[in-house]
Amino acid sequence: AEMKSTVILLLAISSAYSFQVNAGKFIHIYDPSVGEKEPWYINDHTFVKDANGTWHLFGITHKEPADPGNEINFAHATAPKLLGPWTKQPFALTVDPSYYGEDHLWAPHVIRVGNLYYMFYSGGGPDDSVWAITMATSPDLYNWTRSPGGPVFRDGKAARDPMVKRIDGKWVIYYCATLNPSDPIKNHTVEYRTSTDLIHWSERRTVFTDPEWAAPYANPGGSTESPFVVQQGGWWYLFIGPRGGYIGTDVYKSSNPYNFDMRDLAGHIDAHAAEVIFDSGKWFVSRAGWGQGGVDVAPLMWSSPKN
Repeated sequence: AEMKSTVILLLAISSAYSFQVNAGKFIHIYDPSVGEKEPWYINDHTFVKDANGTWHLFGITHKEPADPGNEINFAHATAPKLLGPWTKQPFALTVDPSYYGEDHLWAPHVIRVGNLYYMFYSGGGPDDSVWAITMATSPDLYNWTRSPGGPVFRDGKAARDPMVKRIDGKWVIYYCATLNPSDPIKNHTVEYRTSTDLIHWSERRTVFTDPEWAAPYANPGGSTESPFVVQQGGWWYLFIGPRGGYIGTDVYKSSNPYNFDMRDLAGHIDAHAAEVIFDSGKWFVSRAGWGQGGVDVAPLMWSSPKN
């Protein structure tokens, strides 16, 4: 009985030090329509700072209105500071059908390892039921080379939106998918795989499952898009969406980066395709999407819940 009471007390103390997550006021930092005759959008995107301190933004882009099937270029912009001013650059990458049947470019995520940058993205493929997660590398963030061995792995039709993070001495890739890879509608999930070299990846494992079917009641693409995992204060936080509408991201907390539960909601942010950025000791969150005019950024605030 004494041991049971101690465990309950420890759990209560741990819970007291978890955070609620909120965003401050969003400010507009980048409009891809600059220099174009028509409005353009940025959707799923990523930020990375180069060795010289310059910020780089990469993302899905296309002229309005939304046309996901023809999103075949990655936007690229640079800035001396996260909040700008941002300068539009030539497309970072254009779809290459000769590369294992690649037919779209979605949701890039870029990390730096040593002197090399790695971009992971969804490239689709000739078999509509088995989509590719592809890796490209660059020494300078301007010139990209796809992995010569082909996509690093394939999964069901809904597999996309990769995010890569170093955890416990290995690389972990999170991405959205469905519980059954052959069914792109029911029970959307966040999956993960692990790697020691960023090229060879383990079999997939499920980290989060939405019990609801995606259609016809919600976004046909599901509500586990754009997964982003962050550690803060000894807890792990998973950002996913769209939830509560197109411009909505829910945040879930867990003590385990490989297991999140819908009952552990830690916050809601008015953002689509949210990315979390840490810069100069401060946290930020971004948003973008179809019809949103580009990219916005807001302070991200972590606060202990009142018991």
